[in-house]
Parts: sequence; structure tokens; C-alpha cells
Amino acid sequence: MLVDFNELPDHSRIWIYQSNRGFSEGELQELEQSLTEFLKQWTAHGSDLHAGFEIKYNRFIVIGLDQSNASASGCSIDASVHFIQGLEQRFQVELLDRMNVSFKQGEYVAYKSLQDFKKMAKEKAVSPNTIVFNNLVTTKQEYLDSWEVPASESWHSRFV
Repeated sequence: MLVDFNELPDHSRIWIYQSNRGFSEGELQELEQSLTEFLKQWTAHGSDLHAGFEIKYNRFIVIGLDQSNASASGCSIDASVHFIQGLEQRFQVELLDRMNVSFKQGEYVAYKSLQDFKKMAKEKAVSPNTIVFNNLVTTKQEYLDSWEVPASESWHSRFV
């Protein structure tokens, strides 16, 4: 069951998928339609899942799930991963590679391999104050509070 992302409670589970590039306006419309269709029919053991999404910076797909009524099962999580894999193929993007880092350079969102990010940190091209995206957050509250933070306040701190 699709619900407005903003209506999801703060304890909702969150999954964040970062794209290796920004989506175009046309792609965003297709992406929103696909996400809407998927979440409307997403279930766990026959129970509707109350889920919503938002797309940030034309690059991050954020799916939230209110587990108060029904939790995601292994099968429903598999279905969501299969759906995301389909998006990767359809739009020719990487969404599941967790070995990459996104961070802000001014208003631009940069996307680098973890190895390149470490190199940039060593060269002082990124600093503890660089705004990074902590895609490891697991709840909506963490997403709101700790997703977009200075590198010094996330797991990235070990490199800066």
C-alpha cells in the first residue's frame, strides 16, 4: 500500500539506493511511476506493506516502510531488491553498489568509489566538514537527522 513518505512514522525502516548519476526529468517521471506501481502491490505474506518513497537530489531513491502493521519478510525484501535491479537495467545506472560514496561539492553531488574518496581525503580534497550521505541509516528518524551530515559525524570519519 502506497503512503505519502512524509506521513510515515519516524520509526519506519528505510532503504537508500544511490545512483551513480543523476536522473533526467523524463527518467524521474518514469522512476516515480515505477516506484508507485511497485509499492502499491508490495506485500509480505499476503499483507499489504505501508510504504512510501522520495527521490532526493535526482539521484537517491529512499524507500520507507512502516512496520507497525506488517514487517518486510525475506521474500518481500527479495522482491524489492529484484525491483531495484530492474531499475538498474532499465536506466543503465548502479543503485546497489555500496562501495561508493556520495558527497557534496558545493551544490553538486559527487559520486566516487570508496578508494577514490580515501585518496581525496588523504590529499585534503575532502575534509571532516565535507557533507556526506550516510546511506547506512536504517530508520526515518536517522534519515532525517543523520543522512546528510559532515563526514566527521558519520562512518566516513575514519578517512578524513
